Amino acid sequence: MSSNGEPTPFEVQDLIPIIDYSLLTSGSANDHAKAVQDIGKACEDWGCFMLVNHGVPETLIQEMMDMSAAFFNMTNDEKLEFEAHGVLDPIRCSAGLNLVNPNKDTLWREYLRLIVHPDFNCPYKPPGFSELASEYVKRTRAVAMELVKGVSESLGFEALYMNRELNLDAGFQLLAINYYPSHVEFDVSRGLMPHTDHGLLTLLCENGVPGLEVIRGGKWVGMGGVPNAFSVLNADHLEIFSNGKYKSKLHRTVVTDKRKRITLVNPNGPSLDTIVGPSSRIVDGEKRLPRYHPMKFSEYLECQTKLITAGKNALDEIRIPI
Repeated sequence: MSSNGEPTPFEVQDLIPIIDYSLLTSGSANDHAKAVQDIGKACEDWGCFMLVNHGVPETLIQEMMDMSAAFFNMTNDEKLEFEAHGVLDPIRCSAGLNLVNPNKDTLWREYLRLIVHPDFNCPYKPPGFSELASEYVKRTRAVAMELVKGVSESLGFEALYMNRELNLDAGFQLLAINYYPSHVEFDVSRGLMPHTDHGLLTLLCENGVPGLEVIRGGKWVGMGGVPNAFSVLNADHLEIFSNGKYKSKLHRTVVTDKRKRITLVNPNGPSLDTIVGPSSRIVDGEKRLPRYHPMKFSEYLECQTKLITAGKNALDEIRIPI
């Protein structure tokens, strides 16, 4: 506890909710109801939570971390084969500095972004990467879809309501692999600027090197450090669909550890042609004014990409002043 009686950032990190996935999917009816209630509280009060007992094998996660490291250890010429810049390019590999604030401060990061659903895309090298990544994203997608059912129930809907309304069977899923080199490889500031994610929920897994921070009470606090757990973050379209009840979580990466940091990040969203606005059941059924303009998901992705380079937020563009 600090001198003014407030929790320190490390103490706040310890307070981040922990959700037991097994209780949501295989517990008793009472366990399931409690897990749904806890998910709703975490989404509303924190905008994030740690997910344990998710069923994705630890060995699979470690193999993905090792294969990701092998990809980024390839020569620049080999990686340039997968270079792309369009937001909907199926495979995008890039490295460089990203803007942190208007003072032009920058942070270094390399990344590989793959569209993995509804169609799966992956580099053909290193050998075995595609097969391994395919298994990993199938597992994480199954977890994400069960979580969305829990979120739907927490909002007072039936479990499959959000799936139907947002066409999640054809939903857009990314696998974004972020690589922050060690100080031995690259002695510069490493990280990623503050941002929110598109989609409904983002699942993030790290290689044990800290760096993820979330905003809480106007302060940045660390998130992670729970063994074999996913960090789960509310994303923009959950905020939109819930009409502002479940806020999208602002987060950033600041890597001070000298070791390399690797993260496997899965944003999960609606289909590209789905127009997303506040749920009609919330707006009409609860007689509430809509707080966001509807927008096709693919258009939102394009808008977000353009605005984020200018340090702006796409949510601000569709938010209706009240």
